[in-house]
Amino acid sequence: MHAFSIPENLNAQTPAEIVRGRRDQVRLLSIDKDQQLFHNNFNEIDQFLNPGDLLVLNNSRTIPPVLEASQGNHTFEIRLSRKRSSTSWEALVVGDFLAIDRPIQLEEKVEAMITGHGSEHPLVTLEFSISGSNLLDFIYRNGEPVRYEYIHRPFSLDTYQTVYGSVPGSVEMPSAGRAFTWGLLEKLKRKGVRLAFIQLHAGLSYYEKDRWPNPNNHPEAFCVPEATAELIQDTRRTGNRVIAVGTTVVRALESAVTSHGEVEPIEGTTRLYVDEGYTIAAVDGLLTGFHEPEASHLHMLTAFLPKKKLMSAYHQALEKGYLWHEFGDMNLILK
Repeated sequence: MHAFSIPENLNAQTPAEIVRGRRDQVRLLSIDKDQQLFHNNFNEIDQFLNPGDLLVLNNSRTIPPVLEASQGNHTFEIRLSRKRSSTSWEALVVGDFLAIDRPIQLEEKVEAMITGHGSEHPLVTLEFSISGSNLLDFIYRNGEPVRYEYIHRPFSLDTYQTVYGSVPGSVEMPSAGRAFTWGLLEKLKRKGVRLAFIQLHAGLSYYEKDRWPNPNNHPEAFCVPEATAELIQDTRRTGNRVIAVGTTVVRALESAVTSHGEVEPIEGTTRLYVDEGYTIAAVDGLLTGFHEPEASHLHMLTAFLPKKKLMSAYHQALEKGYLWHEFGDMNLILK
């Protein structure tokens, strides 16, 4: 992937609803199947969708995964990344490191122990002293949303939710759907665009100190319900398009494709890595944000669009002042 840099002023720092009054008041760069570029507002996305098209959204709900912790005189931060069991999570420890054979102290007298490595360096596996719904409630009471350095002030957890998120589990918001409002979704439904949902619980996308997840070994839990699989097959039969809202949806749906090329209901963990050498089978388009050059999400886009054309579109987005990251502008790519 060709390197590019994102100017500081193009890092979206504030949600659109605070700046402009509504979530859907962001910009939309669309690239059609003939690789033509169009510049619109996001609330005009209906112009690019046809009656009978199916939008597939990730209804995973964001939890607040950043916990304050201590061990002796050392204080540090724990960022949860992936649930392993009712008592265990993979996590990133940020700050002075600690003794692995001593308990970590959290709020409300809850403790955790490091029991091993995570799925990749630098993640570790933590075993908590409470479990199940008690642990989830504890996380909601004491955690904070992940906030990276380009966001200069804290926002509430609701800011990091899509309006339709309903199944708790993501530690970072599946942000491709953030700009949708209920009003815009109703507008699309009135046009005849159908909606379906999957869940993929997004893990951490960045490990600090210029470290990113290994795209070949980044497990995430997902579920493609039977109703969604049936809607996809019906959309295919009628010659309409399946549009994924987010790279998480692409990852889930492509992980559910059978040897016959059909999407089946499935629940499990995916390690699928999609890049330019991958042939997309489940979807005909992708709605996503704008991604950093180091992000594996950007590699996925080259499965939809030739790398040269993608970089040309990105450079135009930079020239025209499109905003990056979870509060930023949107990019629609149609095959």
